[in-house]
Amino acid sequence: MKLARVILLVMTTAFTAQGAVTKAPFGKTPDGTAVDIYTLKSDAIEARIMTYGARVVSLKTADRDGKVADVVLGYNDLDAYISDKNTYFGAIVGRYGNRIAHGAFSLDGHQYTLPKNNNGINTLHGGTVGFDSLVWKGQEIPGGVEMTLVSKDGDQGFPGTLTVHVRYTLHHDALRIDYSATTDKDTVVNLTNHAYFNLSGEGNGTILGEDIELLADKFTPTDAGLIPTGVLEPVAGTPFDFTKSTEIGKRIHDANEQLTMAGGYDHNWVLRGANGVEKTAAKVYDPASGRVLTVTTTQPGVQFYTGNFLDGSKTGKSGKAYGKNTGFCLETQHFPDSPNHPSFPTTELKPGQTLHSTTTFTFTAQK
Repeated sequence: MKLARVILLVMTTAFTAQGAVTKAPFGKTPDGTAVDIYTLKSDAIEARIMTYGARVVSLKTADRDGKVADVVLGYNDLDAYISDKNTYFGAIVGRYGNRIAHGAFSLDGHQYTLPKNNNGINTLHGGTVGFDSLVWKGQEIPGGVEMTLVSKDGDQGFPGTLTVHVRYTLHHDALRIDYSATTDKDTVVNLTNHAYFNLSGEGNGTILGEDIELLADKFTPTDAGLIPTGVLEPVAGTPFDFTKSTEIGKRIHDANEQLTMAGGYDHNWVLRGANGVEKTAAKVYDPASGRVLTVTTTQPGVQFYTGNFLDGSKTGKSGKAYGKNTGFCLETQHFPDSPNHPSFPTTELKPGQTLHSTTTFTFTAQK
């Protein structure tokens, strides 16, 4: 009997650490498509993921005193997400996350033209109808949910029918995201999650007082349209040096051309370590709450964005307006505009290949 109790205890503890999953309706899109939301619970955190845009809707974790708060920006209802065409709160963005210059790229000798949905000049996050505004198919899996989407050949101008699977799973204090994709024709792919974090809790002021460390010695400077110039520039001696933990707001207002053009940080950092190998990308500490976010990934880059375009016009889950710098993003990714920069890590995917990447967001607290 004692052995049986021990086995049951071990099984129960493992289940609790990994998490339980429940499903509920979350409304319908204007064309009548039903949207579901999945609630994932472990012994340490709770995440809610919906099928519209495969989005992280909420993520609750404790501070140093055990007080639980939702640390991602977003809305309470589906209509607010549908009407918001600019922020991409919590969404999986694709087929190509981030920007492609002039809405065009060449592959296998063919020129492909995409919608120019970023200031009428470039393509951003997959075009006018990106993966963020489509309803994915959800399926419960152990400790989480798998989201599936099929993007047909020619969708937003991209070649090949692309089948994408994104798995969200909880593992004690971590939310893990596994991405995979296959194609029937040569194409380009860059998938990431666009969650905005505020470790003090969504709606609780700006993130400028939080400390961040980015494990990267170089970044990709951009032109005025936020397209990389192609140079991998050392961060040393610049406001982009976060190789030691530094307050986000310490240098954000420095007289620096890159910061001025972006209105803050909205750049890709070149991570240490090989592409495809798991590595730490970032660590963020909030002195007010004690919460710590650690991001690990197999991707070669991370886009650190400080919510520069939030302007107070969006009201979040707590009823508070989201003003400038009230959330930050750490979008693990391939570099922006890679299809037009042969020297960057390739984003090409061919038939018979499977794209795979993993990113994990781990939440702890320190006194």
